[in-house]
Amino acid sequence: MLTLPLVAAEPSSAVHAPERLVRVGTEVVRLAREAGRLRQRYELRVRAAKDQRARDVWLTRQWAGQRFFTVALRRDAGAVARAQYRTGGFTAPGSAALAEEPLELLELQYQETDRRERLARMLIEADGRSRALTADRLSTTASLQALNEEAARLRVEKAAMEERLAKARSELNTMADMAIRSGRCTPVDLDGLQSEQEDTQDAANRPPEVSRSGWTRPLVSYELTAGFGGTGAHWANGHTGQDFAVPTGTPVRAVGGGTVVATGCGGSFGISVVIRHEGGWYSQYAHLSAPLMTPGRQVRAGEWIGLTGTTGNSTGPHLHFEVRTTANFGSAVDPVRWLRARGVEL
Repeated sequence: MLTLPLVAAEPSSAVHAPERLVRVGTEVVRLAREAGRLRQRYELRVRAAKDQRARDVWLTRQWAGQRFFTVALRRDAGAVARAQYRTGGFTAPGSAALAEEPLELLELQYQETDRRERLARMLIEADGRSRALTADRLSTTASLQALNEEAARLRVEKAAMEERLAKARSELNTMADMAIRSGRCTPVDLDGLQSEQEDTQDAANRPPEVSRSGWTRPLVSYELTAGFGGTGAHWANGHTGQDFAVPTGTPVRAVGGGTVVATGCGGSFGISVVIRHEGGWYSQYAHLSAPLMTPGRQVRAGEWIGLTGTTGNSTGPHLHFEVRTTANFGSAVDPVRWLRARGVEL
């Protein structure tokens, strides 16, 4: 009887999903950081070009005024020279004949010499200012051209980087949905993202401001949207937290020190993290694309605990943030007032 060799089945995509989620999550954070740097450099060049353009306009006006002044001085100098030729050294016709004494003639000659010397000095100074303004205009024009060229290059690089970032964010959303469907919302390896943290060049990765009492915001850069207690089609009994509109993959931070007590993987909150703080308070971070912490992990204020997403009952990428008196749903308090009482303004 003919027997066929056994062929190993290809591993399913679900087997590699955790590894892919780590890779994609890390890539989103890295690309967001690079996009932030390019955006900052581009905006700096655009502002510098605007300043140089304004300086070029000012220099052009100064140069035109100086040129008019120099032309007037040369016209006066020419008139003086012609008068001297006609009157034998005096600019005013008949002035020498009016002198009755030799000393008076010498005084007139001294005045004429002094006038000619002052006019010559003024012409030299005017020529110097004209040359300096011309050099400044040439330098400013060259600088403006270089800034415009660099801004154009950065604009192209920024657009390409933002396109890559958009694709990576889309893939991260897909991976998060796959993780929920498989029931395996494996935390992204924090060590893989460690080098991406606290990048002072990127607003989203800047070290957070921590209040004197030890609390901070869950995000650095955001737009507040739905607030606590709001009503709508998505909330049967009123909104239980504060929403922060941010792009997918934005690092979410613990608002205070504590212990991770739960990570969710599905339901209306999608992927979520719950932290227990001292005093019996709990904070929840929902609709994530990936958690960065496992239950039992100790965290400090401002430490990354997850990446934003749009999992669960969500109409777009954002963070749903809650403060509770228990770890369970139904014990939420107004998180904005709660943070304000601890020195944190949103």
